[in-house]
Amino acid sequence: MEEYFHSVTLQEDKCIGCTDCIKRCPTEAIRVRHGKARIINERCIDCGLCIRVCRSHAKKAITDPLACIGKYAYKVAIPAPTLYAQFKDVLDINIILTGLKRIGFDEVFEVAKAAEMVTKESAKIIKSQTMKRPIISSACPVIVRLIQIRFPSLIDNILSVMSPMEVAARTIKAKLALQGMDPSSIGVFFISPCAAKATNAKNPLGFEESHVDGVISMRDIYMSLLPVLRSIEHPEVLRLSTEKGIGWAAKGGEGHCLGIDNSISVDGIENVIKILEKVENGKLEDVDFIEGLACIGGCVGGPLTVENSFVAKNYLSKIAKYTKNNSAKIDIYLSDIQVDLTWSKEIISKPVLTLDQDMIKAIQKLEELEKIYERLPQINCGSCGAPTCRSLAEDIVREQANIEDCIFMLREKVRKMAQEMVELSQKLPPSISSRDKK
Repeated sequence: MEEYFHSVTLQEDKCIGCTDCIKRCPTEAIRVRHGKARIINERCIDCGLCIRVCRSHAKKAITDPLACIGKYAYKVAIPAPTLYAQFKDVLDINIILTGLKRIGFDEVFEVAKAAEMVTKESAKIIKSQTMKRPIISSACPVIVRLIQIRFPSLIDNILSVMSPMEVAARTIKAKLALQGMDPSSIGVFFISPCAAKATNAKNPLGFEESHVDGVISMRDIYMSLLPVLRSIEHPEVLRLSTEKGIGWAAKGGEGHCLGIDNSISVDGIENVIKILEKVENGKLEDVDFIEGLACIGGCVGGPLTVENSFVAKNYLSKIAKYTKNNSAKIDIYLSDIQVDLTWSKEIISKPVLTLDQDMIKAIQKLEELEKIYERLPQINCGSCGAPTCRSLAEDIVREQANIEDCIFMLREKVRKMAQEMVELSQKLPPSISSRDKK
């Protein structure tokens, strides 16, 4: 099996084996065995939901520290627009962009600007009428990987356009190269609201190699930026984006920017799954576009953010309004920069439910799985360390669990063993029985 970097990881020393995470994982990628959770790599889509629900903070996202920018002579920050919504009462995003330069970056290129570039490319593809309906946004890497694993029949529905993060990285590198800068001296760093972006930078979807050199957690940047912003009285004019690009950070932002009326915007991985199930069953063929976002509220609800998603969405709408009417903006001409925004690599399915490579053996194991499942109580309590009774049956067939891991099956076995002990005691030889009476 190919190696796959995951940003979402487990800190075993903090795990108390509570099973909260296994019940919420959308791809059943977590098990609790021997009192500790473990993540099944091939199932994990780095949605970060386990980070949110873990009461012990045993799940964390691996991102790059701010200090890593020192590896490059010229450092570029590409902040997600979600960053703007983390700071209360900062309406002018030029202040935040200036703050990024003051904490060590040489240049800033907004991902919100790249979102507007992606919008134009997406609109061309949608208008061409060459894709299956409904077209599914590729902006959220969690949703793309979810489709690979759970809904492979919908791969052809995915919009084959690079994410704003990747477009921003490629655009700024191409721009600096045209200015004569050595590409090897340029480090481009994404300020991320979620773990999935860190994974996508290491394991890109739709192309071979990412131009993002590092992904820094928005929480880490927040702590560095907060004291700096208070001292900025006259910010540089660095904003490139409009309110439409900024709006991509919240649910419905992409669809609004595209101007598609016949579309669905759905947030929260569990809600997205329900919509994709409808698409798979042919119940949404009359919809043109689906914007699926793994986090509640959109990227403003990412697990690496600081502010509450609903509060952040409110801030974002204020920022967008201020940006439209008051904030200073610069214009750069990107017509000379040649960046292909579409995917260059086919997305393939990543099935994880195959019981055996040999078809005959796989069928036999499936029959065994069904028999085991029928014996189980089918109440999905999670006490066994698997999210459902069916997943426990699958683990048993894969020889990764025992049927006695189910507390109900264990109780039944103990009851039978006790009964057998009683029956055996009644069969003791007379000589031993009489001796016991004495």
